[in-house]
Amino acid sequence: MPSPSADNGPDTLPAPPVHGGPPADVPYPKAIKSYVRRAGRTTTGQAKALEAFGGQFVLDYAAAPLDATAAFGREAPLILEIGFGMGDATAHIAGVRPEDNFLCCEVHEPGVGALLKRIGEQGLSNIRILQHDAVEVIDHMLPEGSLDGVHIFFPDPWHKKRHHKRRLIQPPLVAKLARRLRPGGYLHCATDWQPYAEQILEVLSAEPLLANTAQGYAPQPDYRPRTKFENRGLRLGHGVWDILFRRTS
Repeated sequence: MPSPSADNGPDTLPAPPVHGGPPADVPYPKAIKSYVRRAGRTTTGQAKALEAFGGQFVLDYAAAPLDATAAFGREAPLILEIGFGMGDATAHIAGVRPEDNFLCCEVHEPGVGALLKRIGEQGLSNIRILQHDAVEVIDHMLPEGSLDGVHIFFPDPWHKKRHHKRRLIQPPLVAKLARRLRPGGYLHCATDWQPYAEQILEVLSAEPLLANTAQGYAPQPDYRPRTKFENRGLRLGHGVWDILFRRTS
């Protein structure tokens, strides 16, 4: 299985200072959701894809452990993706890693339709979609030790300090994800907002079940493609930070 490695080359960026937890005046909320409701119109093509492929590739949420072998029709390493947007990177990664199964959570119908359209166009068979809050999926459908990897690419950075408590990457969720990884499984996050990158690195570094694969930020793994927005940002001098940890035991 192509997978992240600590031997991908020298670090591209130094580690930020670690300061030991969130600001005292920004408490964690009682419950974090993996999404924020946003407006969006489902196009004709996305609607057709939902009708044509939804029955095969969209799973029903159930508060019971997922039988991944039955869901995918085979046994293979299982990778969870939280929030795939319009599915560009998801479809690319599934195409270059056909030996892996990808369980992808996204609540927004246009994004689900867009990914289903790509599944049909590219003939992909190793993706299943849950149109449901990923936190509830983790809590109720994914037993401990059931995952080989987790992808969280460009989660909402919630730029304002008073909104930091809404960020997805916080210690309680990371602890849940770490327990659901098999030993050697990985957690790969990417963001284009440096203050969030610093928080992600700090939170993951504090989780005792995880170890960094790099001295700070990781080189971009070759399976993760650059999006058009990422390329535009890089041309403008903006940064992108990949953070890559493994479960140790």
